[in-house]
Amino acid sequence: LRPGAIIRDLDLRRPIYRQTAAYGHFGRDDVELPWENTDRAEALRVAAGLGEAVAA
Repeated sequence: LRPGAIIRDLDLRRPIYRQTAAYGHFGRDDVELPWENTDRAEALRVAAGLGEAVAA
């Protein structure tokens, strides 16, 4: 969770912010935003000692 690693992992230097300048980004599926991905949720849960995933 270091700032440099977050910038790298979420590809935050890629200029995609104009798409979210109007109407934001919550609930939109027309824009691919890396910070909306949940692909690391399970690994973070285990690393935090919270056990297995909770059924949705």
